[in-house]
Amino acid sequence: MLFWRHGRTAWNVERRFQGQTDIELDEVGHAQAERAGRVLASLNPDVVVASDLRRAADTAGYLSRACGVPVDHDKGLRERHGGSWEGLTGNELFARWPTGYAMMDIPDGETIAAVGDRMTEAVDKALARTPAGGLLVVVSHGAALRVVIARMLGLADEQREVLGPLSNCCWSVLGTRRDHWRLMEHNAASLPEPVVLSDDT
Repeated sequence: MLFWRHGRTAWNVERRFQGQTDIELDEVGHAQAERAGRVLASLNPDVVVASDLRRAADTAGYLSRACGVPVDHDKGLRERHGGSWEGLTGNELFARWPTGYAMMDIPDGETIAAVGDRMTEAVDKALARTPAGGLLVVVSHGAALRVVIARMLGLADEQREVLGPLSNCCWSVLGTRRDHWRLMEHNAASLPEPVVLSDDT
């Protein structure tokens, strides 16, 4: 399973909280997605699902065109709804909600638990359509992806911060071992390197 964050937007550059505001990729973001789509196409994904917000949907489109696998769009893969935080910069958020911003506690936004529930449901639906031994690519958003990756790894929602952030158009790879998910790559921008020897030896 590969979790891929969308390419860059103008609001990323301005450090504005995007949430579910439907911001498009900027010129750099399109170039990032085109390059990454060609790289990831070489992994021969079996299923590609994406948030329906344009920055994620357009990022996924580059992979779809490179590998020929259609994209299924799922609202459950959207970024965390940010309420009155959306459109504000980090400095503005800190000035208005210093304690809440430090804890990412959005007073009128979506809870982390709600994000985790809908993201997990969407990923589980996509996994059910992925053939055994196949590859699922999930194209979504930074905060939402960290929540669902943490859940897949058996971590509590409040432990999601042990995962570093995902940069624009970078991805994380999860694989299974003894019926459990484990993190193989995080915040990567190149193809996973094969592990020649078992880590038990």
